[in-house]
Formats: sequence, C-alpha cells, structure tokens
Amino acid sequence: MVGNLSPYQSAIKQLEIVEEILGLDPSVTVRLKYPRREIIVSVPVRMDNGEIKVFTGYRVQHCHARGPFKGGIRYHPKVDLDEIKALAMWMTWKCAVVNIPYGGAKGGVAVDTKKLSRGEIERLTRRYTAMLLDDIGPFKDVPAPDMYTDAQTMAWIMDTYSQFKGHMVPEVVTGKPIELGDRRGEERPPDVVPQFAPERLPNSWG
Repeated sequence: MVGNLSPYQSAIKQLEIVEEILGLDPSVTVRLKYPRREIIVSVPVRMDNGEIKVFTGYRVQHCHARGPFKGGIRYHPKVDLDEIKALAMWMTWKCAVVNIPYGGAKGGVAVDTKKLSRGEIERLTRRYTAMLLDDIGPFKDVPAPDMYTDAQTMAWIMDTYSQFKGHMVPEVVTGKPIELGDRRGEERPPDVVPQFAPERLPNSWG
C-alpha cells in the first residue's frame, strides 16, 4: 500500500503515477481505474455440527482487453472487496508485463480456514464455485490458487464445475494436481483427488 491508502486506492495511485511518467491518454487510464465486473456472493455452508453459516465471497474481473480473465482465489478472514479489486488490477498489470494473453481477475472468500475441517472447506469451495458458475470458465475467467488455497482447492473447483457442465473441464482452473491435467503440478498433491460424481453436486445448503 502507499502510505495510509487502502489497497485499491494504492493501485489507483500507482496507475496515476504511471500515466504521468508515460504520458498515457487520460481517457484510457480512467477506464482502467474501474473493474469491468464486481461480483459479491453469499456462500451458505453446512458445518459439521449441522449449523448453517453464510460466508461472503468475491470475484472481481478487472480487464479482458488482452484475453480471458485470470487470477487466484484466496481464503482469508480479512478478504474484502477493496482488496480483491486491487489484486485484480495488479493482475492485469502482471499479465501485461510478462506479455501473456490474459486479463486480470481475483477472487476470495472471507473465512478463517484454520477454524474449519477439511470437509467444511470442501463444501465451502464447492458452494462458492456453484455461485460463480456463469462467471468463470475456459476462455472466460480461469481461477488459480492463492493465499490458503492449493491444488486440492482447484481440484474441487474443477470437479464442481465439471459436474454442472456434464463433462470434464480441466481447463477451468490452473494450479490443480498434475493428475488432473495441470502442466505444472504441485509439490504436495492432494491426499484425495475428487473424481467426476453427479451425486456430489452441491445441494441448496452446500
């Protein structure tokens, strides 16, 4: 962050500095200050004790001028819209700097995963994915791991998305286990890789 500015305010300030240094057209930079879409979803999850808890999830799609949206998903109790907007904008810059054909996006859920069981995290992930079903996908928006998410998280996302589509869609995420078609793989693959199974479709409470 810059001084006492919020993450999003810091990103805006950085853009304004670059505009001045490079002499960019203000009509371009003013458009880049605002994400294309801001998505906020309520994520109901049945906990192990039977209680229903509702978490807040986000997905911000900043710019797709260079290609499909691309960006990680983080699970952290301090996740909020301001942070996700800033991270999505920075993702746009990162993709442009290394010249890959993607635009910037970011997602997250405000949750402390250290207080959840593995089963609760899986149900949270599947319900969050179901809420974003129409907003992510190959050639549209491709999530990846970030803070407190990993290859297993991506496997759950891929599995849930594939169940709804009726066929396997490994290209919906990157950072998944190499066994599921990721080119990079992970140092610590998940203990259990979800397989396509319609009976695991999330019900109304996750």
